[in-house]
Amino acid sequence: MTVPVTQFILTLSCPNRAGIVAGVSTFLFEKGCNILEAQQFDDTESNRFFMRVVFNIVSGTATAQEIRAGFSDIARDLGLDWHLRDRAEKRRVLLLASKFDHCLADLLYRWRIGEIPMEISGIISNHPRETYAHLDMDGIPFHHLPVTKATKLEQEADIWRIFRESESEVAVLARYMQVLSDGLAAKLSGRCINIHHSFLPGFKGAKPYHQAHARGVKLMGATAHYVTSDLDEGPIIEQDVERISHQDTPDDLVRKGRDIER
Repeated sequence: MTVPVTQFILTLSCPNRAGIVAGVSTFLFEKGCNILEAQQFDDTESNRFFMRVVFNIVSGTATAQEIRAGFSDIARDLGLDWHLRDRAEKRRVLLLASKFDHCLADLLYRWRIGEIPMEISGIISNHPRETYAHLDMDGIPFHHLPVTKATKLEQEADIWRIFRESESEVAVLARYMQVLSDGLAAKLSGRCINIHHSFLPGFKGAKPYHQAHARGVKLMGATAHYVTSDLDEGPIIEQDVERISHQDTPDDLVRKGRDIER
């Protein structure tokens, strides 16, 4: 999808109170902006309000910088945590993978054809580049960081260094079969997405398809979630499922799971 460079995305959250929507929409109107999309959600359990607005500048002389500066005053008055970005800007994404490369292959393909608007800042793997000889990774920095119990913290320090030096905004664990330490998970908080091969919160940890088969489940799935210090406990972003039967073996579940994970 081609997005005009004049479109912007505003996301915000704050303790719920009256006047948030009115304050945001009035500000944008006064700056000559037109709201194209708007979603809002009031989480009654946490008493927090969330809002996402897509808008463009249709009249007046306000620039994106002026809108950002002006909105700071509104945000301070309303107590908002907010972020504003150009919709055409591509996020810099660092990919982490292991020997199971189907998620990596799918991300690379969708990136190559322009389906996913991102810039791949690099690929990190605990397996050598030759493992992915069948994939088109030309022009993408590759970092081989083999992980053992003895080298885990040292390699995680390198992961954090590469993330910062490559100016990455998001890290995606594309079936990266290593559990991040609490320290690295904290550093990447809100900026690291894991693709887990089960329908969380069920079957956490290793070999979830074998766990599912042993329990005789009739639906299997995969989950994309934010990484936290608690294993496979982070906020869920998206999930998908597929129906299975008693005739499916653990290997069948693994095979079907690859399609869901992508």
